[in-house]
Amino acid sequence: RIEQRTPEWKELYNKRAGIEGTFSQGVRSVGLRRSRYRGLQKTHLQNIAIACAINLQRLTDHWSGVPPAETRSSAFVRLGQWVM
Repeated sequence: RIEQRTPEWKELYNKRAGIEGTFSQGVRSVGLRRSRYRGLQKTHLQNIAIACAINLQRLTDHWSGVPPAETRSSAFVRLGQWVM
């Protein structure tokens, strides 16, 4: 936990936090959790195809005027906002 207070850790975690939404979208919409193929080359190709699919999905949503989903907050955070 002491390490989490350093600027280096915060910068590294900031990068991870930015990609978590993309991983979540890949898992939920196109099955990113498991590979259909054996071998690194085929798996890598599948991951590239999934990334392209996610980008196309986001692009069509943007062109269609679909607003991005709002970030959900936990029940504890909502309670804290209600109390304040």
